[in-house]
Amino acid sequence: MSPALPPTPAPRPTHTFRSVAPVLALCWLAVFFDGMDVNIYGAVMPHMLDDTGLGLTPGTAGTIGSWTTFGMLIGALTAGNLTDWLGRRLMLVASVTLFSAGSAVCALAGGTALFGTGRFVSGLGLGGLMPLCLAMVLEFAPPRRAALTTGLLMTSYHAGGMAATGLGLTLAPAWGWRWVFWAGVLPALIAVPLLLALLPESPGVLLARGERSRADAVADRYGLPRPTALAAPAAGAKGRLAAVRALFAPDARWATPLLWLASFSGLLLVYGVSTWLPQMMRASGYGLSSSVSFLLVINAGGIAGLLIAGRTADRFGAVRVSAIWFVLTAVGALLLQAHLSLALTYVVVALTGVWLFSAQVMVYAATATVYRESERAAGLGWVTGIGRTGAVVGPSLIGALAAGGNESWGFTTFALAGLVGAVAIALVPLARRATRTGTAARATPADA
Repeated sequence: MSPALPPTPAPRPTHTFRSVAPVLALCWLAVFFDGMDVNIYGAVMPHMLDDTGLGLTPGTAGTIGSWTTFGMLIGALTAGNLTDWLGRRLMLVASVTLFSAGSAVCALAGGTALFGTGRFVSGLGLGGLMPLCLAMVLEFAPPRRAALTTGLLMTSYHAGGMAATGLGLTLAPAWGWRWVFWAGVLPALIAVPLLLALLPESPGVLLARGERSRADAVADRYGLPRPTALAAPAAGAKGRLAAVRALFAPDARWATPLLWLASFSGLLLVYGVSTWLPQMMRASGYGLSSSVSFLLVINAGGIAGLLIAGRTADRFGAVRVSAIWFVLTAVGALLLQAHLSLALTYVVVALTGVWLFSAQVMVYAATATVYRESERAAGLGWVTGIGRTGAVVGPSLIGALAAGGNESWGFTTFALAGLVGAVAIALVPLARRATRTGTAARATPADA
């Protein structure tokens, strides 16, 4: 009998930025449709308010916006805990399917109750998708390019927002606002087949399931180090509970609530602006077309800002960049409160977009450095999930102001949220240094 062959040695990892490109491209497409669906509502809201048959009022519009983000909160928390059990690939497909189905319900709705139900269903899918895509690309990305990869991924959100604005400017005036929501069904027809055919499963999740050979095969194919038990999420319900408890380990117990507060502030800004900017600018005296165009401009600024922030954060740290960007967002919001010339307003809106969206995304990049790999999906899920309370508060609060004819106070609200976010994220490194007791086995500090 011939002697048993030794196990095949692991190939030398070739973990470069090119390794993450296939996963990044698929997640980019999914988040593109996420951004399109989120921004559709704001892009067509002026047309919906003018549709007397629907019965939408400014107060009801704000409440429905909060239903959407409440669904996102539930979706983010649920997906973050189910992904290590069902797999990130399957949960991504389920998320895209959910928000596409919700868009179809909105297109068919004859009243605000059914329309709000559709937005809630969309929110369930939208909330689950973002932390899943972030966890996927961060697992496949080279460690020194984590912030850049995160920034590149999130450019898709703003590209989707620009697409939604384009649909609102073209389809809604000619065919009605319902056709814009029918366009929101496209993700189920385009993204779902591609995700099922081409997206790999997380090597860490495969290892947690006991599928060592598949985990190694995926890691080898994409040039990743083969996963170890330390990088794999613990299996079963106890494992998922342990991952949540780890968010309050001695060296993270104060950093975690600070990240939650920063995410709350950032998502209040993101969803408050995405939902209400056109109507707020219209109330300030700008024309309907110009008011909707501002949403296009702020998302274009968001794309540029993410590319700038990603490269800057890889050099100077995500925490520093996020804090500065939050402060600049507050300045931009205060400038928008003044009625400037149309040309100057476009400039201020674009610059505010540069800072606003990437301030929030750099919170995610900072989160990835606070928790080790096996806790990253849970950490991102809770940061985005708790942050969704800001997304619930933002549209509802601005809706209440709009119902009272005080839309201009929304800009002051956005400025205050920017300052709170800056303080919260800036304190994360201090909190970690104050409580760090055993970080040798944990990830690089957030201020690195």
